Amino acid sequence: MKPIKIGLVGLGTVGTGTYEVLKRNQEVIRRRAGRGIEIAQIAARKVERAQTIVNGSIPVVADWRQVVDNPEIDIVVELIGGYDTAKEIVLAAIARGKHVVTANKALLALHGNEIFRAAQEKGVMVAFEAAVAGGIPIIKALREGLTANRIESIAGIINGTTNFILSEMRDKGLDFATVLRQAQELGYAEADPTFDIEGVDAAHKVTIMSAIAFGIPVQFDKAYVEGISKLQAIDIRYAEQLGYRIKLLGITKRAVVNGVEGVELRVHPTLIPCKRLIANVEGAMNAVLVNGDAVGASMYYGRGAGAEPTASSVIADLVDITRLATADPESRVPHLAFQPNQMTDVAILPMAEITTSYYLRVYVKDQLGVMADLTRILADAGISIDAVLQKEPGEGETRTDIIILTHQTQEKKVDAAIAQMEQLPTVVGPVTRIRLENLS
Repeated sequence: MKPIKIGLVGLGTVGTGTYEVLKRNQEVIRRRAGRGIEIAQIAARKVERAQTIVNGSIPVVADWRQVVDNPEIDIVVELIGGYDTAKEIVLAAIARGKHVVTANKALLALHGNEIFRAAQEKGVMVAFEAAVAGGIPIIKALREGLTANRIESIAGIINGTTNFILSEMRDKGLDFATVLRQAQELGYAEADPTFDIEGVDAAHKVTIMSAIAFGIPVQFDKAYVEGISKLQAIDIRYAEQLGYRIKLLGITKRAVVNGVEGVELRVHPTLIPCKRLIANVEGAMNAVLVNGDAVGASMYYGRGAGAEPTASSVIADLVDITRLATADPESRVPHLAFQPNQMTDVAILPMAEITTSYYLRVYVKDQLGVMADLTRILADAGISIDAVLQKEPGEGETRTDIIILTHQTQEKKVDAAIAQMEQLPTVVGPVTRIRLENLS
């Protein structure tokens, strides 16, 4: 059988990794796919650099339209990132009846519904394993491996930059700004790290997983997103003393509020018990914890970024499409796991309605009755206390920290309690609030 022809758009880090792995493992890939997979043409912004990488073995052009319009090409691989041009490339490829592979989580989180609808109408596949957690095959696990399960929840460390920063802050006791600079020097963080440190990258990824897990449209605009830029080293130390570690988690789960089912979709720093396996995922590694009603808890761990780990997922998608290219479109795995006419529009819950536990750090004047005032406010709000850590003030100091862990309660109750605490004359400055998940 003749090889399937690939058009590669973008020869940056992931594109180069895809070229190298395809070249190195072409024989084993052919044996698995049932036919060869060959890059027939490449579009790259820096043509001369791209020609040097491929050593003249593959035609390189500057205009992506030449790749999309090439009648020999069966699959277009979009690896340029971003929103506008990437969307134009993907929709143009679909319109010409070509299958698409992309590693672009931002594109799918914002425009996935439109892209998948267009692909369904044309009878082509859009594969995106590399868009979430790099080399970890979490999309295939959710769409296929766990298809018998009613997925209850997903919690993931899905941004390596923030996990590296938090690991360094904990291990070395350094502040956020210092570790961020180190991460940039080591290449873990971009020159502009906003998408990573403010949780946007993780929110793109958990939005995609949420849609697959629960059979709902992708709804990035409804995700709650909070990053780690305001996290202080002192809270990481206190969390350790209480038996917890702080990680930036992407969380999506089923929830019932006032008898109506909804879905939580949120990204924020989270306390996790140290004994949980996911709490011990360090450095730039990723991990995703999935809870299904039949299988229980399963965790997927590995490299969430990098040239060859991400290329591994890109090529896995190429193999899948190669195997299924001649299949009836109705017999293929749906893009979001559920048949398109079986998708539901379950509401994404506002943060005020979510239920979890909380870490509260209150900086107070060292005076009699302070603890009584704080516990009274929590009791009046219907919030139960799980643990309290009261630090002794240092020599000559008149202020100290009180740390309170709550049992599960609604966010809106905690919001109201914090507002009352901050009005107390003995409370100095804003109350620090970090959410806590037991993940049991």
